[in-house]
Amino acid sequence: MPILEFEALASALPAGGRLMGLDVGDKTVGVALSDTLLMTASPIDVIRRTKFTADAEKLIALIRAREAAGIVVGLPVNMDGSEGPRCQSVRQFAANLLEKIDLPMVFWDERLSTAAVERMLVDEMDVSRARRREVVDKAAAAYILQGALEALRFRRG
Repeated sequence: MPILEFEALASALPAGGRLMGLDVGDKTVGVALSDTLLMTASPIDVIRRTKFTADAEKLIALIRAREAAGIVVGLPVNMDGSEGPRCQSVRQFAANLLEKIDLPMVFWDERLSTAAVERMLVDEMDVSRARRREVVDKAAAAYILQGALEALRFRRG
């Protein structure tokens, strides 16, 4: 299945199908999961990156275990809207993942997601620096996925 335009995502999902959100970084992949009503995103895991095949196997195991029916991948667009080398890397990761699993996949602009999550962890939750490192990637994945879920709800009316 090709990477879809966001507008096509809702019609590509089965009823009750969950979405998995990914925050793909150089060292980790943050993972989040929606509920079956596509209302809320919850952080679930962080995968430490090694080689793509091993990373993909871990992701596919999570996708199957959590019964995800589609994937939202955060795209690290520059503040001016342009795409740099990080976007190219994330796009390639997504394309490679689609060679191993056939699910609807879309990109979601993740500008400032990690910064927003870190600010929330510091300002609102008073989380220590060490603990932030442990949770920021999966929390950023949830932030990305929640943005996509809200856009889906808005499009549905």
